[in-house]
Amino acid sequence: MKIAILSRNPKLYSTRRLVEAATELGHEVQVLDHLRCYMNISSSNPTLHYRGDDLSGFDAVIPRIGASVTFYGTAVLRQLEMMGVYPVNESVAVTRSRDKLRSLQLLSRKGIGMPVTGFANSPDDIQDLIKMVGGAPLVIKLLEGTQGIGVVLAETKKAAESVIEAFLGLNANIMVQEFIKEAGGADIRCFVVGGKVVAAMKRQGAEGEFRSNLHRGGSATLVKLSPEERRTAVKAAQIMGLNVAGVDILRSNRGPVVMEVNSSPGLEGIEKSTGKDVAKLIIQFIDKNAKPHRTRTKGKG
Repeated sequence: MKIAILSRNPKLYSTRRLVEAATELGHEVQVLDHLRCYMNISSSNPTLHYRGDDLSGFDAVIPRIGASVTFYGTAVLRQLEMMGVYPVNESVAVTRSRDKLRSLQLLSRKGIGMPVTGFANSPDDIQDLIKMVGGAPLVIKLLEGTQGIGVVLAETKKAAESVIEAFLGLNANIMVQEFIKEAGGADIRCFVVGGKVVAAMKRQGAEGEFRSNLHRGGSATLVKLSPEERRTAVKAAQIMGLNVAGVDILRSNRGPVVMEVNSSPGLEGIEKSTGKDVAKLIIQFIDKNAKPHRTRTKGKG
């Protein structure tokens, strides 16, 4: 097969590993910087171009689209879907998971465990918003944040009021969540491929840090999941419509709660902490499922 990988940097660990795994299994691979792709949007023959070349003949595409370029990246992915290329994750599923509020509303509707979350637009509602999530300490998150950036732990009611007022004063979209103290600054990243959890790691925040992101100096270790945690991760990925997903779970007193569902989960931490060849499992999933025009939305958005 001819596989495209949408990635801005071919030297990134995740991109390199996917190229290696695909080549090892006998596929032809091309890494495309999605911001350098441009489109001819015509009703009879939609095409995609890259540095002067007409891109055609691809059987499958693996989107590795960064959060800051979601709009353009998913437009490129949608164009490939319209051309009949099989996406590992569909454009609609990627945009769905990138909108933190929308994704939590979808998970909530399907009964997935999650932290109590509040969302408001007016500074007049701050007092009630804080009360709604159980008071301080609480977590305040920018909806557009990624890798732990824009996530604040407010330990007192006064601090929470000040931070929320500051964010709303900057016209930033934020949500407020209860703080799951019993998680102890750790979360579990479940890596889901094709409706199965293929690997899982526990990420522990650095000393004095409540965020467990590896980019923030956290550490990763192998972890054994409970059947309930496994079921929760699989169901969360399915609700988002993602074939490949990183589902972040906290262990709370009331069972597993989902923090986020990531559509472009990194491979470095999970492969190094578990010793599993996750890149190969993703390519094997493509082997089994890629067929022309096998996209539910057919690029319709």
